[in-house]
Amino acid sequence: MTTAAAAPAPRPPAGPAVPADPPELAAEDLRRWQRSGGELIDLLHMAHALGPVSLLRLGSNPTVLLTDPAGIQHVLALNPDRYPKRSHRARALLGDGVLTAGGELWKRQRRLLQSHFTGQGIRRFTSVMHDAARQLATRWSHSADSGQTRDITADMRFYALDVIWRTLTGHGATADTLRVLGALDVILTALPLLPPPDGHQPDLGVHLATIHGIVDAAIAEARATPDPPGGPALLHSLIHAADDQAWPGNLIRDEVMTLLVAGQETTANTLVWLHLLLGRHPEERTRALAAGPAGSDGRNRAFQALVSETLRLYPVAWLLPRHATEDDVVAGHRVRAGTTVLACPYLTHRDPAVWPEPDRFLPHRFTTGHHRPTQPGAYYPFGLGPRACLGAQFALREATILLEHLLPSYAAVPDTPPTDAAFGITVSPATTVHATITRLPHASPTEGR
Repeated sequence: MTTAAAAPAPRPPAGPAVPADPPELAAEDLRRWQRSGGELIDLLHMAHALGPVSLLRLGSNPTVLLTDPAGIQHVLALNPDRYPKRSHRARALLGDGVLTAGGELWKRQRRLLQSHFTGQGIRRFTSVMHDAARQLATRWSHSADSGQTRDITADMRFYALDVIWRTLTGHGATADTLRVLGALDVILTALPLLPPPDGHQPDLGVHLATIHGIVDAAIAEARATPDPPGGPALLHSLIHAADDQAWPGNLIRDEVMTLLVAGQETTANTLVWLHLLLGRHPEERTRALAAGPAGSDGRNRAFQALVSETLRLYPVAWLLPRHATEDDVVAGHRVRAGTTVLACPYLTHRDPAVWPEPDRFLPHRFTTGHHRPTQPGAYYPFGLGPRACLGAQFALREATILLEHLLPSYAAVPDTPPTDAAFGITVSPATTVHATITRLPHASPTEGR
């Protein structure tokens, strides 16, 4: 006779999952990278292969690489007080400007500047963007007629500097402001990629003195002309606010320095990458121009999509270091107090688990929604949360205005496109980009000027 099997005992209800430590990059892999003299991005690729939250040892404190969208949202947007900026690699250049400041000083500066960089605030600067774009379009027209090769890197840097200098002072870029570009080149190349743990910064005194002298002269001129004929520029607003709030002596200069670097280096790199991408994918220029007549909403959206997709592939801030002030759980993994957290838009934006066909240049992601994830934290080229780039909308408008003046009339055909990117403070082409300017068949010699 068989007997019935005993019924299995009921299982206790499942409790919350116990968070695990992130998978750690093997010490031998880290040593191999160090011996090879590889770039930081090479090490981050190795760590990212372990998963969207991974651990590596770059010093006395642990470092967590984070690319998971939910984790990014948790750290940057939802809990910024738990993950502050401990220091900033560009402090030697920017002092206590809004990008590097913290605490109450940062909040005061952010409140002051925010109104100037809303949609409505930016409208007062669009005329200077068009003026700068027309000047560059005229140069491209001459080069199209003469066959002269242009330095696209220099063109985009000058345009971006011209726009921010006009915004700050009301005047176009001059020979003096061009000297700022040369000094910035040296400084940005010398700055460490991650904040130095001991706070030590390279000696950049001579080059800083060059920039400070030009900025101080602009501040003095603005103080001497409190009511300029064209109306006050942004620098006048900074001066008035600083006087009202009794800012420390050098804070106006620090803010101008911040706006110069943030408004020039990042936008210029985005525009250089965009021209390189259009050189490889001329069909995307055709698609954008076919979206509607000049000035129409359709064409504006298409131009914005070109910029947005460029920023996905080459985000303005490709690496965002934060400091964990307390124990936490991020994307199911333990993050202990004292850990450096590296949020990496570059790797998030190229993760096939997040973005379909991540290595393809597909601007229509941003018009049709196809091939585009919707979860928060999947796209953050300007950062995320309260410390996201204040000038993001300014930069997007500046870039699309230049496209309005150039794309309908000219194509820049790169001579020898760089195959590598340089990962410094920003991500830029590894070499200078030169191109031949050709006038499009339907464009007349006066178009784009």
